[in-house]
Amino acid sequence: MSTGSDRQLKPSATHWGAFSAELEDGRVVGVQPFARDPDPTQLIQAIPDALYHKTRIDQPYVRKGYLEKGKDSDRAGRGAEPFVPVDWDSALDMVASELARVREAHGNTSIFAGSYGWASAGRLHHARTLLHRFLNGFGGFTGQVTNYSYAAGMIVMPHVVGTHRVVSGPLTDWRSITENTKLMVMFGGVPIKNTQIESGGAGEHTAQPWLRRAREAGVEFVSISPLHSDAPDYIEAEWLAPAPGSDTAVMMGLAHTLVSEGLHDTAFLERYTTGFEPFRAYLMGEGGGQPRDADWAAALSGVPADTIRSLARRMASTRTMLSASWSLQRAEFGEQPYWMLVVLASLLGQIGLPGGGFGFGYGAEGGMGNPRRPVPIPLMQAGRNPTGLTIPVA
Repeated sequence: MSTGSDRQLKPSATHWGAFSAELEDGRVVGVQPFARDPDPTQLIQAIPDALYHKTRIDQPYVRKGYLEKGKDSDRAGRGAEPFVPVDWDSALDMVASELARVREAHGNTSIFAGSYGWASAGRLHHARTLLHRFLNGFGGFTGQVTNYSYAAGMIVMPHVVGTHRVVSGPLTDWRSITENTKLMVMFGGVPIKNTQIESGGAGEHTAQPWLRRAREAGVEFVSISPLHSDAPDYIEAEWLAPAPGSDTAVMMGLAHTLVSEGLHDTAFLERYTTGFEPFRAYLMGEGGGQPRDADWAAALSGVPADTIRSLARRMASTRTMLSASWSLQRAEFGEQPYWMLVVLASLLGQIGLPGGGFGFGYGAEGGMGNPRRPVPIPLMQAGRNPTGLTIPVA
């Protein structure tokens, strides 16, 4: 496409969104956001500078000592020796030779396919998939399981609700929240800065427009996070600032109020859950234990006990959506706030109702909560790893 001047427009996409690159004499000199994007991020404006920056790796480079002596080079030179530019044929020959040597000497499990995540927005030229596809044809490798984003949630949720998909999506979308939710209680807030990006690329950034619509429709928000900035000002969220890592305690204090005041949905619990009675006994401190009440939670979290009790009553009185950010489970015992959020939603008895229940990852990236049509996306297949060996991604 031509702009009518000497500049040409070429469509492309990144994790930060779709755009058209402005080319002049074969060089990218600017970008134009996707015309249908209602809230394009300014991050794409840095693409021309990044493309031609002096720190960009523009061809293969090899550490000087390794180039001269290969595997026998002094490893003390790592991080100190200069890197020498080489042509692609030389670089590919070196990689092929080293892979063959390692496989012969140590076996395929000694090859770690560690490419992770965000190298390319493309689905057909996804670096991780292509690396795995190549090494599967080479006899296999040592791979990885789970991810850095929500690993604890991936592991615990199948035991709680039968699937890990509740963590990665799909989840109740912003349209349903706007139309049905009256109160949204957000543990970890909804960090809107993260919605500028999306793995695989974003076409339309809709999180902020939907949040604005939700607030205009009368949805009330409560952000429970140490950071005030974890909720944008325009949603006018009530801010509760617990001590970091105390989210589970706050949830239990809320649960104690619901149960002790008879605000929990016993019919829902009896029909759709198991294990409530032992949980209730633990929560209430029966058998000589500590009651996990609002006063106990306040001492751990710093959130006033009366505030916890008031919020619990408010949650029980209206259509409530509970959410937790991915960040909550990136900690020791990170599975606990996720498990407890489902328990809390079960006590309210609104799981499955429009605009009610629970959701994970709102604000984690651009696509979480966006209304979507289930359109299949073509993917490059990596195939099966012959070794079957994996290690945790962490």
